[in-house]
Amino acid sequence: MPVNVPVDLRRCQVLGLVGTAFLAAGGETAGALPVRELLAPASPRAALGLVGAYFGLVLLIAAWLLLGRLVRAPDERPGPRELMAVLVVWSLPLLLAPPLFSRDVYSYLAQGAMADAHMDVYAHGPALLGGPLAAEVAPMWRDTAAPYGPVFVGVASALAKASRGELPAGLLGMRLVALLGVALMAAVLPRLARHSGADPVAALWLGALNPLVLLHLVAGAHNDAVMLGLLGLGLVAALGRRPLLGAVLVTLAALVKVPAVLGLAAIVVLRVRAGDRPARAVLTVLASAAATTVAATAVTGTGYGWIGALDTPVSSGNWALTSLLGGATETLLERLGSDLAPLAVPAWHALGVTAALALIGHIWLRLRPRPVYALGLSLAVVAALGPAIRPWYALWGLFLIAAAAPSASVRHRVAAVTGVLALATLPSGGPADAGQLVLAVSGGVLALVVLVQAHQTVRAPATGRPA
Repeated sequence: MPVNVPVDLRRCQVLGLVGTAFLAAGGETAGALPVRELLAPASPRAALGLVGAYFGLVLLIAAWLLLGRLVRAPDERPGPRELMAVLVVWSLPLLLAPPLFSRDVYSYLAQGAMADAHMDVYAHGPALLGGPLAAEVAPMWRDTAAPYGPVFVGVASALAKASRGELPAGLLGMRLVALLGVALMAAVLPRLARHSGADPVAALWLGALNPLVLLHLVAGAHNDAVMLGLLGLGLVAALGRRPLLGAVLVTLAALVKVPAVLGLAAIVVLRVRAGDRPARAVLTVLASAAATTVAATAVTGTGYGWIGALDTPVSSGNWALTSLLGGATETLLERLGSDLAPLAVPAWHALGVTAALALIGHIWLRLRPRPVYALGLSLAVVAALGPAIRPWYALWGLFLIAAAAPSASVRHRVAAVTGVLALATLPSGGPADAGQLVLAVSGGVLALVVLVQAHQTVRAPATGRPA
């Protein structure tokens, strides 16, 4: 840590480091552990781990919010390099921690092993692989096809070959891939902010040091990090008058996870703004995307089955706003004796898609001069109205909204949503029972008590009152 780091920034740095250290330590008994290491939720070690993890989580959120105050301060505000250093420090304890908040990384490894063994990941679930690796996958995903594009499946296959089926090596490899994505996100955020007329420092604070990034992209090793890193890099290239390169990079992002395909709309808008005719811009971008898709598919050898597997997230086990409304409507219709009850959930899913398309069209009509911001809002709509909602899906839109938010009030609202979503998932990634909720709340309350006491201790010398 540089000796000239301001005192307040150092305090934020240390507070966040303590938070992620408690998170990592709590995850050793309460995280998304390998099945042979799983403890009963009611066991003393698991209970202590859950309390410790939520204690650390609240400390991390507090450190992030305090850092946000420094970013808004007119004097001695940190610069991009100082914020990058904070991100590195906060991430360190999570690098060797077990997976946290989700078991998806085990699915990635199993799908990579399947691809390496020349099994069709778009026709079969990890259950076909069998063995200890498939046993690590969450039960609801063992018989479902991979919804990821050939770029990510190719990366997962290469990791499976390199790790030779060893779980610790595979987990570390997946986390390093996610870290590369986070590094790309942090690198492009200031450039996107400058192009969008926003504050680069505020963009880094909201888009890269966000607790959701640390919890779900670093600790959870989600492939959304790679998608967002490539998407941001593609937008930077297009804004720098290299639209073809931008289209290629955005397509590669979509070949990790498909929501990034919306980024091609931003590339088209940027080409038109640079003087291209709309029809020519659309055809050029689509041709670049098609060529990239064909080339990536040929290199990875996965085929085009991923297109048919895109409905994998549409599952009764997935929480979504439209699924919740559909389930409530189905129950009501059953009580009324209606034969339409089985159609309720599909109808709400269709309504959600229709509403999302309408909102996205409205966004682009109004915000076409601001393509990065329009894209961020569009991805937020997809995450909110799609067939599955996970806390890390919020990062799809948040990343670009952070880069192009038109006002501080927008950033404040996004930060509030972040704080809520950061607390929404247990470190194990599983559903919470009443006992676990009590433990989690206890850990969070304990952290608040410590923070209040520490604040009073720091203030006392300055005000002349005894501590």
